[in-house]
Amino acid sequence: MADQSSIEKKSNPRTVTGVVVSNKMNKSITVSVERKVQHPLYGKVIRRSSKLHAHDEENTCGVGDTVTVVECRPLSKTKTWLLQSIDDRAEQTV
Repeated sequence: MADQSSIEKKSNPRTVTGVVVSNKMNKSITVSVERKVQHPLYGKVIRRSSKLHAHDEENTCGVGDTVTVVECRPLSKTKTWLLQSIDDRAEQTV
């Protein structure tokens, strides 16, 4: 039987940095994460992006903010990430 504390606690959760593209939901944000990959045939470096849904407890993020999110247990059907920090605020235009 395995130790209970090692099952509950994940030692090194995955973190990614991206830009908030939507904050219209209550306590949730959508984060676009870009990565660069090499094309398998031509070798050119191209950009790929993924949209992640993350939990924002205080509704503090705005569109355009650069944020860091950390992987967590599933909070809803699509939301499996948690807001860790806001790295850079977007310029607010009135």
